Amino acid sequence: MRITSVGHAGLLVETSAGRILCDPWFNPAFFASWFPFPDNEAMDTAQLHTAEYLYVSHLHHDHFDAEWLRTRMSKDTVVLLPDFPVRDLRTSLEDLGFRHFVQTRDLEPTPLDGGVRVMVNALTSPTDGPIGDSAILVDDNGTRILNQNDARPVDEPRIRSFGPLAGHFLQYSGAIWYPMVYDFPARMKQTVGRRKRRNGMARALNYVEQYGAEHVFPFAGPPCFLDEELFHLNDLDGDDANIFPDQWVFLDFLREHGVANAHLFLPGTVTELGPDRGFRLEQVDERTVARIRDDRTGYLRDYQARRAERIRAEKAGWPTGRTDLLTSLQEWVEPLLRYADHTCEGVNGRVLVEVVDGADAAGAPGADTEQILFDFLDRRVARWAGEECRYRFELPRPLVERLVAERCPDWANELFLSCRFRAARKGPFNEFVTTFFASLSTERMSYVEGYYAELSQTEERARAGDYVVQRLCPHLKADLVRFGSHRDGVLTCRLHDWEFDLATGRCLTSDDRKIISEARVNPSDDDPDLPEIPAA
Repeated sequence: MRITSVGHAGLLVETSAGRILCDPWFNPAFFASWFPFPDNEAMDTAQLHTAEYLYVSHLHHDHFDAEWLRTRMSKDTVVLLPDFPVRDLRTSLEDLGFRHFVQTRDLEPTPLDGGVRVMVNALTSPTDGPIGDSAILVDDNGTRILNQNDARPVDEPRIRSFGPLAGHFLQYSGAIWYPMVYDFPARMKQTVGRRKRRNGMARALNYVEQYGAEHVFPFAGPPCFLDEELFHLNDLDGDDANIFPDQWVFLDFLREHGVANAHLFLPGTVTELGPDRGFRLEQVDERTVARIRDDRTGYLRDYQARRAERIRAEKAGWPTGRTDLLTSLQEWVEPLLRYADHTCEGVNGRVLVEVVDGADAAGAPGADTEQILFDFLDRRVARWAGEECRYRFELPRPLVERLVAERCPDWANELFLSCRFRAARKGPFNEFVTTFFASLSTERMSYVEGYYAELSQTEERARAGDYVVQRLCPHLKADLVRFGSHRDGVLTCRLHDWEFDLATGRCLTSDDRKIISEARVNPSDDDPDLPEIPAA
């Protein structure tokens, strides 16, 4: 099996069944905020255009590059579709002209030609990307790889049952807007940034150890930011509070933790994996590697100059007029709020959206700022009249005008990921707020409400010291027997480092989750088959 890095999360996997192109990304994403790092624009993409198979893991635009797929990709290719609960990915690909699909089933092997099998793990929590994320395993007659990209699978036994892995490709770097856009004090931002940077790499290490592949390839990030307004978000000098560490930082982290089988994987890097532990690595030239590694600021400034005209063109296409946003949002959002019982209960408050005139949301709101209230208590959208709000977003008018005009159902993974906004909140993170802004359609909101309704039902139980708790984490249904540990009365889910007080079930990480936890009054009466969550 021959695997070529196409940049970021992009892979060309050459198998006995033909070529599988995964997540090609070349054009700027999220309102010209994100660019592939390192630059992959000069790659020879001729063999990509006619690949026999296409796999798009999810709809984030650093994985789903609609412009490239529409203009460059053959529509005769066969698309391997994850088993998502909503049709958004298939519909988006059909709109681009694709017409041949293989609908996989979650964690069920799908045979292709020439003895090749694939298995896709579809993650279906509302917080997994825009209602879905996925990972794919490929088995070419005994040579197997896991392309995890930035998915966070929790069904390890089913993945391991696919067979021993020769290669594991996974994300390790941040891909979020937190904490950079928040009005936290500088010291708090530094503390949060260090924790997210460390936890992201630690989580990736956990996956590396779980799946035990012969070779590990970090990829799927970080992006880079070439617009001058966002250039400061790049990790230019190994800042331990920056959530976007590069491959060299992660490779050092792995070596410090005893992992010696990981490899640098830049655009154009080729690896060949075969039976009997066969392995070959063809790296890009050392001068290119050295420039990217040792002169980060100079490299990015040159990259910025090459893309400056594209950024100007993107901004020139943003709406410049003013429409009646309030009326449009009332007509669009209030019908969704009427049946969003679990979402409204989860938010349990109000959100203020301040629409700021100008190209970005930098600076304090001015006289032309439009203040719109999203009220999850009274289920209405209204002009803000001074009501207490737990969340506040300052959003640039041109981008809001675009989202409203297009009835974009996913503000979180369009505007928020751009980092072109500012935010404030009172109290801890509330995932229902972000999920709401990613679910602004009838289909998505219906799925979200059904998901939360199912989650509220009775769960399997497990022992955690002196307590019996629900076995699945209330955040993303991770199996706490495998991903959890407890110490000093606190239960921790290591998948996302969420913590729960065992005595009360209260979530110590966010105020919108609670775990079922009951003291073991008479341990001798416990079900002997009850699994045990390990002590830390």
